[in-house]
Amino acid sequence: MPSLAIPAVLRPPPPTTGPGLSAPVDIVGPWRRSMGLVAARPCPRPLPPILAVGKETVEIASAEASNGSVSGKRNLVMSTVGNSTNIVWHECLVGKLERQKLLKQKGCVIWITGLSGSGKSTLACALSRELYSREYLTYVLDGDNIRHGLNRDLSFKAEDRAENIRRVGELAKLFADAGVICIASLISPYRRDRDACRALLPDSTFIEVFMNIPLEVCEARDPKGLYKLARAGKIKGFTGIDDPYEPPLDCEIVIEAKAGECPSPVAMADQVISYLNNNGFLQA
Repeated sequence: MPSLAIPAVLRPPPPTTGPGLSAPVDIVGPWRRSMGLVAARPCPRPLPPILAVGKETVEIASAEASNGSVSGKRNLVMSTVGNSTNIVWHECLVGKLERQKLLKQKGCVIWITGLSGSGKSTLACALSRELYSREYLTYVLDGDNIRHGLNRDLSFKAEDRAENIRRVGELAKLFADAGVICIASLISPYRRDRDACRALLPDSTFIEVFMNIPLEVCEARDPKGLYKLARAGKIKGFTGIDDPYEPPLDCEIVIEAKAGECPSPVAMADQVISYLNNNGFLQA
């Protein structure tokens, strides 16, 4: 009967104990890798940054795992933003330009504003669908949808409306930084709040679209029945009835009714897409 003993050359060496260590040193793992029994370990990643916190600056020394040498240092200023103190902005090697090249488009925010019933959500969805059919990545931030989650703690009082718009503006900014064409659809009645969102975006990447549809047309549509409730006094502070809407003074795109007829969803989407194409947003 043939011997089943493992040849000596294939036997793993016995475990040993390293100096000053209570646990055995793993020398079986390297042996198994040398024999091709397990995959080789990937190259180690750089060690995480080492933070040395000072009063005003943070020194970051990136140590390479290969030899433990320090590759460089840079001073970063501590920040206080609102109620957040001692925070530092960290940059990543993959930035907005790299993401835009990957997506073959430029990140931006298309901010659709107008009265309730003016067709904001209709345009947002039609625009998203048309851009998707042309292989561009979009994301729609709808005012009502956002209030189902992120902003469900906010009412429709003036101060809460301002906070609602601020949060959506910050969220839209992140989508644009990711290289996504972000479509925000909100009444956003106050000019100062929309202008504050514009100030968040660099290099003319905030595109304001004004749904310039008359109040009587919006009220005749009344898709949610809100105008009827507002007229009956059951809703207070309703935009266009007992709360003002401040139209944009210098927006990029205006959607208007012609001869009392509103443009079709496709026609409205094409108007916005034409602007995006003419201003270089549909190429990286």
